[in-house]
Amino acid sequence: MKLPDKSSSIEAAIAQIKDGATVMVGGFGVPGTPFTLIQALVRHGARDLTVIKNDANEPDMGIDHLLQSGQVSRLITTHLGLNANAIRLMNAGEITVEFNAQGILAERIRAGGAGLGGILSDIGIGTELAEGKQVVAFDGKNLLVEPALRADVALVHAARADTFGNLAYVATAQNFNPLMAMAADCVIAEAEQLLHLGALAANDIHTPGVFVDHVAALGALSKEYAVVRR
Repeated sequence: MKLPDKSSSIEAAIAQIKDGATVMVGGFGVPGTPFTLIQALVRHGARDLTVIKNDANEPDMGIDHLLQSGQVSRLITTHLGLNANAIRLMNAGEITVEFNAQGILAERIRAGGAGLGGILSDIGIGTELAEGKQVVAFDGKNLLVEPALRADVALVHAARADTFGNLAYVATAQNFNPLMAMAADCVIAEAEQLLHLGALAANDIHTPGVFVDHVAALGALSKEYAVVRR
């Protein structure tokens, strides 16, 4: 059986994102953030987006471009501390922000990718993070029910990919990209290097191509990628 070629232009892949979509965006700070896909989403103009990302990046970087263009209505994240624009929009009521402990966010996404309904955790019991959440008794303890997270689309960044969509990440880009690639109905990957099928050794693949719908080659990296230039 011949495996399909999933290589695509960035514009054609991003054009499938509709108003009101839930979009997971990979990255751990700068490493692993798909800056070029984000810029394409800004140009595409889909609005009323729910964005799930570990952080809001910094002003004039990554997610901040979507915030400045008014395309985000809800942000599910762990912190905004590096982005004064995101904090201002939240305080002004222009976006809704749902905070998660970092490990809880990762586990909720992992649960979504594994087909689970959610996870149980004692993290946040008795704090603001527990407000409005279901609490259950289990094994003698009160635990929060943390619903699994899934998305319509996941945008991820890989160091290397092949035309079938097998992806290899570097360093902390592995923190959220692999989880998100399993937890979305459509996965769009940007890759610093796009190789022919078979060029990646099996043990080097972090996300198998069966999870990926579109893969696009990056040209020259913009200045937003500067801290991860290798």
